[in-house]
Amino acid sequence: MSLIVEKLRILGPEGVLVQGASFALAPGEPLVLLGETGSGKSLLAQAVMGTLPPGLRAEGRILLDGRDLLPLPPRERRALWGRRIAMLPQEPWAALDPTMRAEAQVAEVDRLVHRHGAAEARRRAAARLAHLGLQGAGRRYPFQLSGGMNQRVALAAAEAAGAALLIADEPTKGLDAALRDTAGALLRAEAEAGRMLLVITHDVALARLLGGQAMVMLSGAVVEAGALPGLLEAPQHDYTRRLVGAEPSRWQDWPRRPPGRAIVEGNGLHKRLGGRELFGGLDMGIGEGEVVAVAGPSGCGKTTLGNLLLGLARPDSGQVRRGAWVAPLGLQKLYQDPVAAFTPHQTLGQGIAELRRRHGLAEDRAAGLLPRLRLQPALLGRRPSEVSGGELQRFGLLRALLLDPALLFADEATSRLDPLTQQEVMALLRECVEERGTALLLVTHETALAEKAAGRVLRLGT
Repeated sequence: MSLIVEKLRILGPEGVLVQGASFALAPGEPLVLLGETGSGKSLLAQAVMGTLPPGLRAEGRILLDGRDLLPLPPRERRALWGRRIAMLPQEPWAALDPTMRAEAQVAEVDRLVHRHGAAEARRRAAARLAHLGLQGAGRRYPFQLSGGMNQRVALAAAEAAGAALLIADEPTKGLDAALRDTAGALLRAEAEAGRMLLVITHDVALARLLGGQAMVMLSGAVVEAGALPGLLEAPQHDYTRRLVGAEPSRWQDWPRRPPGRAIVEGNGLHKRLGGRELFGGLDMGIGEGEVVAVAGPSGCGKTTLGNLLLGLARPDSGQVRRGAWVAPLGLQKLYQDPVAAFTPHQTLGQGIAELRRRHGLAEDRAAGLLPRLRLQPALLGRRPSEVSGGELQRFGLLRALLLDPALLFADEATSRLDPLTQQEVMALLRECVEERGTALLLVTHETALAEKAAGRVLRLGT
């Protein structure tokens, strides 16, 4: 078994997006693609899979066991999916069936691909979910699970396929450190069992855990390649050095400031979900200019608490009060799954223009924020499915900032971003806090980020 990619270029209306990438992949040794959001990592994987967005095309050769995949008609490429090539997608929200329970989605792979009976398929699915810390979650639907839990369901389904080539696109985003290590160990075991493994990630810690070979991409080009962990311990390219140096543990602490007027207060909050108590008797408030982080393992209720404070959900008991001075649009949310927050058939530019018209915003406000968020104007002509998850998350932040919120609830706002872009986005949020007095409610699984940025850290599930 082998995968050989030779001089692969990906082209779109705006020009060359990936420039002549070449690599070879064999069983037993992972290949990790590292780089910033929008560098071309996911496009390269989509070209191998045969799922490039409309309007983009690939040139070069992609040889799977000596057979060039690029000339094959779409029907023959699709016949390989799940049997020869399996992909763990970047956005589990878009990949999972919202009408099927978690265990059924994993069991379906064993039934349809491996022809196991229904009872055996359910047994295998339950075991895979339990191995990923999802005991008892098999009967729940995707909308009843957190983003990190959905990510693990998708990982279990991809692992069940047993394909010779497994492509994992950002497999640990939204997972806390313990679950990241569990997922990383599972992926590494897949390689050690004789599968070919291609992992796209911005998570430097995951790259260290997986080992194998790595390629670092920047602006569609491979700028450095080598064995792990040596490449990260002694990077040669300036970009790789900056990437490693931008991990949150290396940041300086944000300045602490006393909070101003109360924006929102919750008293005696109690919430159950899926038959399990998330929290009870909880008091929580946030004032102008304050940064509060809610930390804890995946599924502990972090997002639920933020939704209660914003009025997007109701507590089972307790009360939430908003300051009388806060404008109707003064509470905004940056969603963990940006795909779910955008109209799929509308270009990003059309969505921003509609927001401006609806709320009477000046046209130049969005234009001024684009470069600060490292978003190219050409992306405005694309639909949400035609940009990377990190780029879409930054568009979500752009949309929220245009409304000048008193409180921004950032739900795992940087989990899809590489360390450099994460550092830049967090710096922009810090400016909003310092210049506008915006309050920031951070939900994060990353302990170092919470401790560096927040004046208060509320820990759930501990």
